[in-house]
Amino acid sequence: MSIELPLWRAISYFRVLALCYALLRYFNSYLDFLHPVAGWIYMGALTLWTLATIRAFAGPGRCTWYVLGTDLAMTVTGVVMSGMIDAPARIQFGAPTLPTIWAAGTVLGFAGRGGWLGAAFAGTVIGIANFAGHGGVTGDNVHNIVVLMVVGCAIGYVIELARASEAALTRALQVEAATRERERLSRDIHDGVLQVLALVQRRGTETGADLGELGRLAGEQERALRALMAGGPLPQQRGGSSEPQDLSALLAPYAGSRVTLSAPGTPVLLPAPVAVELAAAVGAAVDNVHRHAGPGARAWILVEDEPEAVTVSIRDDGPGFAPGRLGEAEQAGRLGVSQSIRGRLLDLGGTAELYSVPGEGVEVELRVPREGK
Repeated sequence: MSIELPLWRAISYFRVLALCYALLRYFNSYLDFLHPVAGWIYMGALTLWTLATIRAFAGPGRCTWYVLGTDLAMTVTGVVMSGMIDAPARIQFGAPTLPTIWAAGTVLGFAGRGGWLGAAFAGTVIGIANFAGHGGVTGDNVHNIVVLMVVGCAIGYVIELARASEAALTRALQVEAATRERERLSRDIHDGVLQVLALVQRRGTETGADLGELGRLAGEQERALRALMAGGPLPQQRGGSSEPQDLSALLAPYAGSRVTLSAPGTPVLLPAPVAVELAAAVGAAVDNVHRHAGPGARAWILVEDEPEAVTVSIRDDGPGFAPGRLGEAEQAGRLGVSQSIRGRLLDLGGTAELYSVPGEGVEVELRVPREGK
């Protein structure tokens, strides 16, 4: 919701209340006027105009400069008419004009549309009309105009600050959304292109490499990159379902001669997007084991299904790494852990913790809370 919208609604409510006050004041004193019928005609027109513009003054979209100009003309007409139909003795004594505090609604409308400069313009025009048509430069007139100008300019300044804050918030949200999208693309590219290149590197050193499989994988990654360049979703994201999926089934392909998967006997159901992202984070952790733990390293995946959350632990018996190694890798542009693992869990509202001691392997703990917990 717009930050300044409540201020506009307050202006619209104020105009209605100010109209009621002006009608009550005139009703109590119309017999003292020289031409009371003219006053009633003006008050009738003021009532119709106020009721007709309730919605216009409820937001900046409908409150055009044409509406504000007409509103200012109504105020000036009422001020000048007051000096013509009221008794001179009452005017000298400080009697209010026909619109009384309704004139402040005009200044507030200009403040909402044009900021403090708009309020200053409207207040100046009303002040000139007051001095020229209703009593001249008197202490009461000067006091009323000063109060009108101060309040109007203050409200106008507040509305300008509200607009600036809303614009800054919008830009911040756009930057955050763009950053998250870049992180998502980085994860997808890391999980796809970089892993395929790593496979090509490993298979290239072996005799009898399965070139057909490499060609198929390369073709899939080419299509993925084309989709990313065109701004569309990745192939595996199309047609995604929101139905719950079994996390254990998604993790089953990672099990093998060097990777042991331990999961509950019953399905570990999670919303499909959550299950897919969590499984991808596990896959990134397993891939790190294959690439960094050594050719003979083994890994164990443990899935724990709890009422409040699902926890997946990936542990290996490799050489581990020294403290600070992850920070150095991230600075060098290797974003496997920060994006494909931690980034995914952060987007899911979960946590990713890594524990390692040189010579004792690495343990990655991924925890995702269940919905509503």
